[in-house]
Amino acid sequence: MGKPLDNGTGDTGPDDTNLEDFVADSDTGGRQPQDAFGRAALWYIPLVWSLYQLWIASPLPFILGVGVWNDTQTRAIHLGFAVLLAFLAFPGLKSSPRHHIPAVTWVVAIIGALAASYLFYAYSGVAARSGAPNTTDIIVAVIGIVLLLEAARRSLGFPLMGVALFFLAYVFFGSWSGLPEVVQWKGASLEKAMSHMWLTTEGVFGVALGVSSGFVFLFVLFGALLNQAGAGNYFLKLAFAALGHLRGGPAKAAVIASAATGLISGSSIANVVTTGTFTIPLMKKVGFPATKAGAVEVSSSINGVLTPPVMGAVAFLMTEYVGISYVEVVKTAIVPAAISYIALVYIVHLEALKMGMTGTSRMHPLKFMLGAIFIIAISIVIAGGTLFLCGVIVDVMQSLLGEASTWVIVVLMAVAYLAAVRFAAKGPDLDASAESMESLPPTGEIFKTGIHYIMPILLLMYLLMIERKSPGLSAFWSSIAMLVILATQKPLKAFFRGQTDVMARLREGYDDITEGLIIGARNMIGLAAAMGVAGIIVGAVTLTGIGQVMAEFVEFLSGGNLLAMLFFVALISIVLGMGLPTTANYIVVSSLMAGVVVELGAQNGLIVPLVAVHMFVFYFGIMADVTPPVGLASFAAAAISKGDPLRTGFQAFFYSIRTALLPFLFIFNTDLLLIDVGPYKAVFIFVVATIAMLLFAAGTMNYFLVRSRLWESAALLLVAFTLFQPGFFLDRLQPEFATRAPGEIFTLAEQAPDGASVRVRLMGEDLNGDPVDARYLLPLGEAGGDGATRLFDGAGIEFREEDGDLFVDNLNFGGPSEQLGIDFDWQLAELEVPADRVYKEVFYLPALLLLGLIVLLQLRRKRHAPEGVPA
Repeated sequence: MGKPLDNGTGDTGPDDTNLEDFVADSDTGGRQPQDAFGRAALWYIPLVWSLYQLWIASPLPFILGVGVWNDTQTRAIHLGFAVLLAFLAFPGLKSSPRHHIPAVTWVVAIIGALAASYLFYAYSGVAARSGAPNTTDIIVAVIGIVLLLEAARRSLGFPLMGVALFFLAYVFFGSWSGLPEVVQWKGASLEKAMSHMWLTTEGVFGVALGVSSGFVFLFVLFGALLNQAGAGNYFLKLAFAALGHLRGGPAKAAVIASAATGLISGSSIANVVTTGTFTIPLMKKVGFPATKAGAVEVSSSINGVLTPPVMGAVAFLMTEYVGISYVEVVKTAIVPAAISYIALVYIVHLEALKMGMTGTSRMHPLKFMLGAIFIIAISIVIAGGTLFLCGVIVDVMQSLLGEASTWVIVVLMAVAYLAAVRFAAKGPDLDASAESMESLPPTGEIFKTGIHYIMPILLLMYLLMIERKSPGLSAFWSSIAMLVILATQKPLKAFFRGQTDVMARLREGYDDITEGLIIGARNMIGLAAAMGVAGIIVGAVTLTGIGQVMAEFVEFLSGGNLLAMLFFVALISIVLGMGLPTTANYIVVSSLMAGVVVELGAQNGLIVPLVAVHMFVFYFGIMADVTPPVGLASFAAAAISKGDPLRTGFQAFFYSIRTALLPFLFIFNTDLLLIDVGPYKAVFIFVVATIAMLLFAAGTMNYFLVRSRLWESAALLLVAFTLFQPGFFLDRLQPEFATRAPGEIFTLAEQAPDGASVRVRLMGEDLNGDPVDARYLLPLGEAGGDGATRLFDGAGIEFREEDGDLFVDNLNFGGPSEQLGIDFDWQLAELEVPADRVYKEVFYLPALLLLGLIVLLQLRRKRHAPEGVPA
């Protein structure tokens, strides 16, 4: 073992000799048994888990009538596998044996698995005793929660377990007189708490674990199979071949490669190691310091988690928590992720300019950025057009051939796959070694070697976006496609090349399949445990009502100021997210902080769509992976770069400022999330937002066309802000909304078009007797009905009239109004409608004139600078 790196806090990060152990400890488990039984256990159990998940996702159980279980039972089996493997694959302590599994560990692992799967084999009895658990139920629940927390500690470290213990302590001791009165609650008995947490779907076996069992496992498996087939190496080599010759090329390639890896990986640490092993040494070779090389990789990998279609599995959780379709989640995430990556490429370019780097290609920066934006836009258009065309063809075939069209489509896909593999077989396979990065073949040669890897990704996107299949079914069929590719690509290449070892290659394909299935399951151990523990936290929130306490706490800190409130929510989200995996991170921050933004925003007149609020807290929760002292992704990058982990983390945080800026922007300008935006306006928003983000990057980097003066950097930031939020200045001159009398609500609701909402101001008292004066958006039902009917159909709310005033008379339980926190007998104070005023985009003109002035001044300095001296 090499000497570990000190992060400045007493903890150590790994160096290159134990990097593999660090990643295994973080993702798949650091125990590697040498005895035959231990090796077999960690081979067969993950394999069976993957096969089980494929089985329950397939239509076979319903066709054969075998293995058909309800959602709660499948979640219990899912968690049982995770707990069992967490104990077997992850050593409990640093001193625990790595090369064999102790007998005590086996006993505890089996007890944990039995407790975790209790709702599978005892489901009928527990259901019959609903609300009145017996002694056995309570004992199993206590054992289950204790061992689940230990499984999470082993596989994910202490942070998540610590957060869960804090919430459990609040559940039991929230009535302690030593607590401030504002946070006290009546407390819960052991029976009530265990029943809520373990025996219902309000806690551990709730939405989070259901998403893990139904969707997330299959997407993680799909990514593992895709990587096992060689797609990760293919995307990495393709990015380096295309960008490696540019100024600072390895860093630019690292950004693009991490984006591609992010499409199939939900772990920022895995992303750092997968691409960073190759990219960081090459960045250092062309002149990047160790800390900056590591920071570029960390920032790129964090962005990968924010990039659709998977978003570290958060996309699927968001559909459940926000109540919108998967397509809507992808649509809201695509623009921020795209412009963030473009900005990071530009930051890398500016760093290369500041350090005087050169490349074999001296492409002008403006030409390069325009080309990058053009390529990204064209790629999106081509991918979207391809998916749309496939949808049209499938519709035509189904109308002509009926049920037989399915088999015809399968045959056509098989023919396309054979053609792609035959095309790839004309050249040599890609070398996966680090040395091969020094002399890559041309981009075209690399591209043709992996066209067949793109096909399952397109299949996944087609099923999700065009066919609108469920995420689980889409991932299932895409994983089946990957299994076919793994089984056949090597023997088919051997056949097309005229080689005689086809059967040996077939055996290799079988080995690749089993290895991919095992890696996919082991990648899920910590994730599934995290989902279960996150259920404990969610259960505590629903049981105690601590969400309201958090809102009052943030309101106290912010003093009622809206920007201060958002700042404190962002800060608390970062703290809550430290050390947590992506999905658990999102569950924790959204459960605690999303309601805070909605409630306090409404009191300040800021009405934000729920998906924007969830994106806000998710972005800042993910920033915890970067932020010292706990940023695990920074530790992994520092292990490769030999840089200081703390300095790497701070540098990565600086590079990620543009990612931290975006959530504030789309809270105030939801156009960035393409909410209620048409296709033409979406293109316009993308272009303007990209320009704004590039100017923001230039302003923060203090370098534009040449090194900027202080006032020029400030002016660039002002221009960027104006392009992002032109309405800010207009709101200071003209009010955004005009008020109407409350009595007009039914007329406005009746006349509004489909998909519209009514903006209302309501006054009343909350459950604690505190006054409420806030604004809400009430969605309307389909056009054609009277105003009262549309209000109830859309928002689930009814009003009554008393002495000329309108009061909330009825709320549909679980409806939008009830979820917004509106209560009975609140008074409708006024209506707000958009004011008749000039277009906010008029402020683009002075901003662009200021930008033009800066460009002219910097061009003049650049022309008059002595040769060889930086301007």
